[in-house]
Amino acid sequence: MFVGDSMTIGSAGEHTWRYRMWRHLRSLGTEGEDFAIVGPRTALYDPTADAAVSQHYADPDFPVSARRHLAGWGEGWLHMAPLIEGAVREHRPDVLLVSLGLIDLGFYTNPGQTEANVRLFVARARAANPRVAAVLLPVIPNSRCDQDPGFGSQCEEFNTRLAKAVADLGTPASPLLLASRPAGYDIARDTYDGTHPNASGEHRLAAAFADAAHQAWGLGAPYRHPLNSA
Repeated sequence: MFVGDSMTIGSAGEHTWRYRMWRHLRSLGTEGEDFAIVGPRTALYDPTADAAVSQHYADPDFPVSARRHLAGWGEGWLHMAPLIEGAVREHRPDVLLVSLGLIDLGFYTNPGQTEANVRLFVARARAANPRVAAVLLPVIPNSRCDQDPGFGSQCEEFNTRLAKAVADLGTPASPLLLASRPAGYDIARDTYDGTHPNASGEHRLAAAFADAAHQAWGLGAPYRHPLNSA
């Protein structure tokens, strides 16, 4: 189950990194057939409606069953911590792929408060499934970090706290994995507005999760980067 903010839900007309991950899993042949993408939502954010009501994915053949997620425009750890237990209980994911934090730090909580919500999120996910695993992506600094050094420092502090939380909370029964910042990620090249991923950014985000899960747990295979594709 994909859990995230605006970078994960995506906007009308986009592919999303969720789509790139689905394509990657599908490409694995028989190894990629035994998986399902789950979650309570399927929509993209529609800027004209200022709501997640669009099904206008860039590839209309992206199956509805693979569009499922728990992501929201403007939603962070603060918002997902109260939702995750019910979503895990109902949709029964084995693995969570989580990209959250930037919106929290930008609008809602400081690094310490955001870390507390990470820990609450993990506890509530495990209340629904004590064996759930999760791959967590650090906050990727956006263009605001260049313009506001204080905000950049908050992102750095939170990423340090996130790494400690992952180390503290991971167990053999319910492993947690901290993914690396996507290799080669450049906000000038891999985003369309300094925050949200374009096609190359989508591939790099998907690769960060795919490569981490493969290297640490042997799941799937390394991500193949078709970065010249749309």
